[in-house]
Amino acid sequence: MPSPEVLSPRAILERLVAFPTISADSNLPLIDWVADYLAGNGIASTRVPSPCGMKAHIFAQTGPAVPGGVVLSGHSDVVPVEGQAWTTDPWTLTEKDGALYGRGTCDMKGFVALSIAAMVKAAQMPLARPLQLALSYDEEVGCMAVADLVEAMVGALPRAAAVIVGEPSMMKLVTGHKGGLGYRAQVRGHAVHSSRQPHGVNAVMEGARLIDWANRCNAENAARPPSPEAAAFDPPFTTINVGRISGGTAHNITAQDCWFDLTFRVVPGEAPEDWAARANAEAARISAGMQAIQPESGITLEQVFHAPALTPEVGGPAEAMVRRLTGDNARHVVSYGTEGGQFQARGYSVVVCGPGDIAQAHQPDEFVTLAQFAAAETFLDRLLDDLCAP
Repeated sequence: MPSPEVLSPRAILERLVAFPTISADSNLPLIDWVADYLAGNGIASTRVPSPCGMKAHIFAQTGPAVPGGVVLSGHSDVVPVEGQAWTTDPWTLTEKDGALYGRGTCDMKGFVALSIAAMVKAAQMPLARPLQLALSYDEEVGCMAVADLVEAMVGALPRAAAVIVGEPSMMKLVTGHKGGLGYRAQVRGHAVHSSRQPHGVNAVMEGARLIDWANRCNAENAARPPSPEAAAFDPPFTTINVGRISGGTAHNITAQDCWFDLTFRVVPGEAPEDWAARANAEAARISAGMQAIQPESGITLEQVFHAPALTPEVGGPAEAMVRRLTGDNARHVVSYGTEGGQFQARGYSVVVCGPGDIAQAHQPDEFVTLAQFAAAETFLDRLLDDLCAP
């Protein structure tokens, strides 16, 4: 029989980058390739399909079926490239100036490629504890789908002692990150000619009241002394952002409709539910004034994602292990979110540690340096040796 195909991490990354797995599209071609490659090297995998059937998570294990192993977690989806000024083909891995360019090289197909290569290496080693791979979809649109993957792993695999989420951290040990909460605000107004403005309800201008509330909350949060849990973050407080807005018909009509995104980055120690309650209360207050003019008007907040924060653990096994393998004894937290909070919510010990700089994520000409890619490979080789220890 022919020997199984064993690809280098770089060759795997080249295959992964070639799949344009934008969150709005299917990731199944990539999942098919990963499943086939693992199977060709004797590693079985399990898919967790999306409700629509267009996407899937995948997880796998190699080594003995005992508790105490390690999960390498990453996401398959990437952000769009439209409107960005790329100087290389975003779907072709390109090396130049000591770096590997392409969409997802940093966030986070670089780590995924290294994790797949580590799984294949591990399959040929005398592991005392298993290595598990978790590859998800829709992380870039709020991490909510990851909960289904975590739930499936809890039911199918021995409980791992640690989860390493490979988001770009320059291979520094990150023990905490903010949570994410996102809403689509839909504002329903009443259109009249702008010369009769008091008889109408301008959805754009009423929506601006809620946006102004967000601005005031940001200013108040910034002025307040940070809590001990928040002090290490940059910025050290919860932030509210409106990244997109649309509405109205013409300059001389009070806007019938308006919608915008309202997203929260919530520091550990604060409850996302409390911020949700505050936002809904403010929307209700504004709506009451609108409805006094036209009863059918108002503001509706539709939750589109809720990504739990990653709270630093006291003496957590994931932190202890990664400190031992990297020698990083500093404290690091980040303001971006990951699927780590979903794993922690199901009782896993979790840290973030991966190659690349988050400043490159979502950017044109996204890249990971060769040095970071090599450092991550060395780290995972040490991890494999650690899993072989009795």
